Amino acid sequence: MYGPPVDLSFNNMRCALSQVPRSGLRPLSMNADNKYLSRSLRLCNNKITSVEGLQLTLSHFLAQPSKLGWLDLSFNKLTCIDRVLCELRELRVLYLHGNRIWNLSGVDKLVELQHLHTITLHGNAIENYKGYRRHVISALPQLKRMDFSAVTRQERVMANVRNLEHKSIKCYILHWSVLV
Repeated sequence: MYGPPVDLSFNNMRCALSQVPRSGLRPLSMNADNKYLSRSLRLCNNKITSVEGLQLTLSHFLAQPSKLGWLDLSFNKLTCIDRVLCELRELRVLYLHGNRIWNLSGVDKLVELQHLHTITLHGNAIENYKGYRRHVISALPQLKRMDFSAVTRQERVMANVRNLEHKSIKCYILHWSVLV
């Protein structure tokens, strides 16, 4: 059985290891090793600039860090989507809104997260790119929700068209380079 999220939000922290989780309405359960029985972690509203040590944080707090399914990193100071997130193979929900993420192609790294069905990225510089939503849905075709709204059938179709166009262009370029 898994309990509520381990809540390390609103701590003005850059590193989570020295923190004690906030208590919520439902008490956190621990195992014999004093690790929390949760699949969710809130690190929102802090001053986190990098997720480089995330695995260490997860191992420090969670009984089964590899089972993390929900991660809230919203309202921090992240500037990019780090490959470390791709190590979270069971991740289903990822909140990254309200950061400083500027590189739209960074979303493409998350394709490895096959169970990811919900992501938030609004409130980042990438949301200003033309075709932002279509790009994200195209890069992560398994998404059901993005930026707190459902991914529609129409959006999925348009994302598939975009993927086909990119594949056709790549084939054309490859074919043309062979001829030259």
